[in-house]
Formats: sequence, structure tokens, C-alpha cells
Amino acid sequence: MRQLKEKTLKKEEGEWNNETSMIIVNPTSGKEEAQDYAEKAATELIKIGYTVTVNETKKEMDATYFCQDACQEKFDLVVSAGGDGTLHETINGMVESDYRPTLAVIPLGTVNDFARALRIPLNPEKAIQVLQSTTTRKADIGKVNEQLFINVIAAGKLAASLSEVPSDEKSKLGFLAYVKEGFKTLVGNAASPLTITYDNQRWEGDSILFVAALTNSVGGFEQLAPSAEIDDGLLHCFVVKDTNWFDTAVVGTSLLTGNLENSRHVHAFTAKKIRVESTETITTNIDGESGTSLPIEIHLLPSHIDVLVPEST
Repeated sequence: MRQLKEKTLKKEEGEWNNETSMIIVNPTSGKEEAQDYAEKAATELIKIGYTVTVNETKKEMDATYFCQDACQEKFDLVVSAGGDGTLHETINGMVESDYRPTLAVIPLGTVNDFARALRIPLNPEKAIQVLQSTTTRKADIGKVNEQLFINVIAAGKLAASLSEVPSDEKSKLGFLAYVKEGFKTLVGNAASPLTITYDNQRWEGDSILFVAALTNSVGGFEQLAPSAEIDDGLLHCFVVKDTNWFDTAVVGTSLLTGNLENSRHVHAFTAKKIRVESTETITTNIDGESGTSLPIEIHLLPSHIDVLVPEST
């Protein structure tokens, strides 16, 4: 196992059930209360018989390395305590593994789309109580080129600008920080030529934004794809065409009413395999973070992981 900081806790010998869990915590999340939440989660898991390993991330990719170790050591449960970025890295620790532990989520970020989609409480204290649950749900995962994503991938100049939102603004403004950055991009020439091939169909044209979502919650907004379910075996995709200011407002209204797929300014479709390319250099936004440049290949991995969810979900 990699020599990264860890702490292992367990009940007295004879009082535990040999199940192992790993808490991967980003200590800078949750208004810097993440370590306290990790300790509370560890205590909860010990109560129900787990041996607990607590690993704190220090730099980029630590969560991925920790999760790789959890897969190799066949841990029963991996708990991601952090934001969507920490969760994205954690999931990518499973990319090459045939064995995948059950996943639990303690949402400590700004948006927490995956937790929203699975109705995991956004209050960390309540999310910790979900660790007592015996209910799991299958979740689809997306694969873009050689990495996994758990919620959404977007492409276009608007998507690239959203990757540049500073962390302090996200903490202060939440979803409005993305709106602010998007508005600045739309002031200029935001459209790019895109060619999108999906399930033997093709779309070509100028677009300000392409989105492929696994869940109904994107950027904390739960009306982008209201019919999307985490286990429906589909990527829910939207291509926002090149629009003027008035048409952009119309698209915004369709988004607010959960009717985006019926807007004449939007090409909406579902698919399991997609290729996106452009004659321009276009970067992507993957699970809220800056991603690879086009071209990209997107594949759906149906029911790829088991997630611990509240009993009533």
C-alpha cells in the first residue's frame, strides 16, 4: 500500500465483524470541518463493526491512489468525504479494477450533485447517519477517454469558463458563481463548431455548450434533465445551439421549467456512446473541474458501482 498518511481504528478484538472501510477525506472541504466529520464517520462505522482506515488527501490524485489501494486490498466500503472533485478522484481509483468496494458519500462541497441525485442528505451530520444503512443502489458511471466521471461532462467555451471559477467564489456564492462566470463568457463570441456522433446518429453546427449528464442534478440545479435517473442506463445530452441574447433567455426559461429538451434552440438526445470533436481547440469540464480537450469518446458503464443510500431511497 502506498505510503500516504493513514490511521486505522477498530473495536476491541472479538467485537468486530472483519468488514473493512476506508474514509478518504479532503481536509479543506466543509469549511475546514472535514476532519471532524471524518472522525464522526469513523466512530459511526466502528459502532457497527467496521475496521476503519482514515486517509487525508494532501495533493491532486491522492484520493485516486487511496481508492486504488482500497480496491487492491478488497475493502468492503469506501467513504468519500469532500466535494464533487474529491468524489471524482475517488471514483477514478476504480477505473481499472474488477473489484469495486461499496461507495458512501459525505457531501462537503459547494454543489454535491451526486449526493443530490441519490437523495443523500446534504447535511454532513445526517449523511454520516446513512453509514448505518443496509440499502445500496446501483449507479451508472461515464467513461471519457481513459477516465471516469460520476455526474457530468460539458464542452464548449462556456464549459471551459466554468472550470475557471475560483474556489473562494464557489464557497461564497455557490451556484451563482457559475452564473456570474457564464455571463461574462456569453458577452463575447461563445459559439464553437461541434460535430457530435452518437449511437449511429450525427449532429453538426455551432454551439455554446454541450452537456452529457448521468443525473438530474447539474451545478446544483435539478431541472436540467428532470427525468434522468442514476441507474437508467443512459447519458442525457443537450446541445445548446448558437443563440442571440433573446434566444439565450428563452433557453434559460426552458431550463428553469425543466423543459429544456423541447426547446427549439436545443438539440436533446439520449445515448450510450458519444464522440465529440471540433475544428477548434476546445477544452471540457468534467464533474466541475477542467478536463481534457476535444476530441473525446464517451461511454456509459451501466450499474457500475454500488452506493450506500438512505433506507427510504
